[in-house]
Amino acid sequence: MGNIQTRRVIEGIRSYPLGDSPEEIKEKYNLKVVRKMSDNENIYGCSSQVKEAIINNMHNLYLYPDGTTAKLINQLSSYYQLNKDQFLIGNGSEEIIRLLTRAYINDGDEAIMAATTFPRYETNVVIEGGLSIAVPLQNGVHDLLAMYKKITKKTKMIFICNPNNPTGTIVGKEELLRFIQMIPSNILIILDEAYYEYVSSSNYLESISLLNTYSNLVILRTFSKIYGLASLRVGYGMMHSEIVRELQKVKEVFNVNQLAQLAAECALDDKSFIIDCKKKNERERVYVCEQLRELGLGYFPSETNFIYVYTDQLVSEKLITNGLIVRQMKLTGYADAFRITLGTREDNDFFLAVLKRLCNEKVV
Repeated sequence: MGNIQTRRVIEGIRSYPLGDSPEEIKEKYNLKVVRKMSDNENIYGCSSQVKEAIINNMHNLYLYPDGTTAKLINQLSSYYQLNKDQFLIGNGSEEIIRLLTRAYINDGDEAIMAATTFPRYETNVVIEGGLSIAVPLQNGVHDLLAMYKKITKKTKMIFICNPNNPTGTIVGKEELLRFIQMIPSNILIILDEAYYEYVSSSNYLESISLLNTYSNLVILRTFSKIYGLASLRVGYGMMHSEIVRELQKVKEVFNVNQLAQLAAECALDDKSFIIDCKKKNERERVYVCEQLRELGLGYFPSETNFIYVYTDQLVSEKLITNGLIVRQMKLTGYADAFRITLGTREDNDFFLAVLKRLCNEKVV
């Protein structure tokens, strides 16, 4: 556009790949039914208490939301037994990632992360003029020793997505604790635990208790996943109060809308809904993994509501023409790899039937 130049640091950034909508895919491939199993949404929706509360508060839409998110913070403080000044609420936990890089990354600073993980870590670091140091996964899991060896005088933060997106894997609790203990206090350790509520493994580190010992630790969680509030965008960070104060300087004034705050408050209260969703998801996860093994397909052990599948056949492109939307993500050494969000038994059986047919056809 004329001679208007963008900042050099964003020239190599690609927009987040959202893909075609189900309606566009129906039209494109002349399909009657399309199942979207690509965005890790909670197929069981959200708590009925949330819906009721939103309907009852529609008359207040002309008011600005509470910019301090005080009520939700009070609730989270009681829920986790942490001080109120240790919380920051964001427009999804992704906003807090952005605020962390905005507040702490200078030109030339380095941020260490896995090579295959949530891509917005790298994007936000680069936007602020920082350098992303990507470390390959080891069998689908963060290689913490290799990440530690990448620390230099320029290292400002380290991202650990646990469970990891897109592989669904977790880091062992003893290994992660040793890693946290080894990191210098002037480097931020950001644990992204967006899928925390889905974890069933006893080998998962319960990180909350570490916050009062390690002042450089930041824990991110969200209401977008198991709580089923993805469209309302509410996430939160737990950290030292000094970090919260710095992030408040760079956040938007009214960053979380009124209905989103209310929905999160209600969702947090409905513990039975979360327990039910976790049980259903775990049952489907075990079932789908058993079926994948029978088909001879590889996958990483997941502690989330999705599974990362890898294969020597080009399958994922054919899935979409059969009415299944998955997230295509390449894996070194394999012809194809994709992330599939777990659905209902009906959704999962539909996916497995299509996958079995394609494998039998030896799609290449």
